[in-house]
Amino acid sequence: MSEPSSISDLIANWRTIAEFASDVGCGYEAARKMRDRESIAPEHWAKVISASEAKGIAGVTYEWLARRRVPGATGEAA
Repeated sequence: MSEPSSISDLIANWRTIAEFASDVGCGYEAARKMRDRESIAPEHWAKVISASEAKGIAGVTYEWLARRRVPGATGEAA
């Protein structure tokens, strides 16, 4: 698979948001919010990278995730 162009594009590689949530170890609502806000909180990055590798999704790295991090998405200062 080629490198995803966005967080929602990444999550679309799973059949459902629930499957993505299960693979990365978060709740359904957290996964839905990640998709909707186009940002994944850093505490999930290691599992997202591992799950992406397991699915054969290329290019999902800490750097890739950091470039898509939305400052203030979880209420912290930018």
